[in-house]
Amino acid sequence: MSDLDPRQAGFEEFVAARRPALLRTAYLLTGTHADAEDLVQATLLRVVPRWSRIATSPEPYVRKVLARESVTRWRGRRWRERIVAQAPDVATGPPAGERLALRDALARLSPRQRAVLVLRYYDDLTEAATAEALGISIGTVKSHAREGLARLRALAPTFLEDATL
Repeated sequence: MSDLDPRQAGFEEFVAARRPALLRTAYLLTGTHADAEDLVQATLLRVVPRWSRIATSPEPYVRKVLARESVTRWRGRRWRERIVAQAPDVATGPPAGERLALRDALARLSPRQRAVLVLRYYDDLTEAATAEALGISIGTVKSHAREGLARLRALAPTFLEDATL
């Protein structure tokens, strides 16, 4: 490891330490493991060129890029839907558990609402940190959180009835 640039070594250490947490956040933002992997990879690729400037405190910047990249990817993907001759088979039974119910409910929120809820309540960021990560005002964070929680309560009432969100 002696022939590595110290900045590169710091980046690799960060990735090794924080990749599982980034993947969990990305999974909640995207709803699938494959998309979460892609989102984290795209985020890390965007962060590498700026590593020397953010190396002392990379977490806020990486979260900001992750959240923004998620919204950007969703915007680009929504117009690429394809019409097929026959719809795929869909499971008709109820979700297997609360985690699936929450995941399905999160998937039905707008990308910005989902990002606000994940950053605020899963990653436990403050309203100000969430606003900074998403590039929106604190008031917008508050309204997206309020509307997103109301929608989640309607979509997954059993999951959130005891929650203190």
